Amino acid sequence: MTNELDQFVARYISMHENALITTYDTNWPSACYAEHKVDGEDVQWKPVRQNDGNTFTNVEAALSLTLNKAYCDFFTRYYSHNLPAVAPRGNCELLQAWNKDDFERLQQNTIGHLMMKERLKQEPTLFFAVTDEEDFILSVLNRTGEVVLEQVGQPPKEVIAPDLSTFITGLTPR
Repeated sequence: MTNELDQFVARYISMHENALITTYDTNWPSACYAEHKVDGEDVQWKPVRQNDGNTFTNVEAALSLTLNKAYCDFFTRYYSHNLPAVAPRGNCELLQAWNKDDFERLQQNTIGHLMMKERLKQEPTLFFAVTDEEDFILSVLNRTGEVVLEQVGQPPKEVIAPDLSTFITGLTPR
């Protein structure tokens, strides 16, 4: 899965060249910033490989659940803004962590999502993207690794791809 994600990110960066601009925020630091600026100024950014050992072991321990490896690899590969893409079924946005604090927030949201699934007596899913359809997300079915479309709070509606690698290969950056 990491090779497919690397290829997608390379296509995304190539497609946007010098157009990846965000507002600099000293209170929200990230290795993605191209340079240090004054708060509120525009600054170029790009996805960068993580190198600080992020894992989901604390989430797994808290829930006594082994998380899908491809899902874990997906969120521990890059720091980045979310990455808009076109999938065969329509537009989506791959969620990403901007920095270590954002990764910790992602872990908390993952725990909350999995606890909701357990409370609703639904199979565990791991969200990784949002869609243009309100309340619909793309998730990995933890047991099988399949990519599924689900409405928040509902069981998955359908299988979109057999795995995360296949799904990412079918994406076009937008």
